[in-house]
Amino acid sequence: MSVTAYIGIGANLGDARASVEQAIAQLASVAGCRLLDQSSLYRTAPVDAGGDDYVNAVAAVATDLTPQALLHALQEIERQHGRQRSYRNAPRTLDMDLLLHGEQRLDSAELTLPHPRMTQRAFVLVPLLEIAPAIVIPGHGAAQSCLSGVADQAIARL
Repeated sequence: MSVTAYIGIGANLGDARASVEQAIAQLASVAGCRLLDQSSLYRTAPVDAGGDDYVNAVAAVATDLTPQALLHALQEIERQHGRQRSYRNAPRTLDMDLLLHGEQRLDSAELTLPHPRMTQRAFVLVPLLEIAPAIVIPGHGAAQSCLSGVADQAIARL
């Protein structure tokens, strides 16, 4: 049974814009996934980290994959882009976060759904609401209602 999953995508090393665009294209080729929509690209300052500004986007996919299988596919795309996990919130060539997988709630050592910090990040909420303006985040309510909490985070559409 296919569900809609939302994926946050960002990069701030190398050609960040090209990396985000390529990652979205690669999502469309993941077995068991079909790209439904993608947001505009946005420029944002790092949150809880240093380094150059990020290029961010959110993509929606219809998927038959389990959340764990989709996470592994995202990690493989990151690996192909040279992702290094040297320390928490380190600058990165590509970061792909599984934000939502249908209405599923999950809390395991490997994966937490909904993504635990998605309601605290303008770089997630703004592009997510661009493609899914009425989306409800399980356990949090309407994503739109979370925007006021991130109003101080600079974000600009590219």
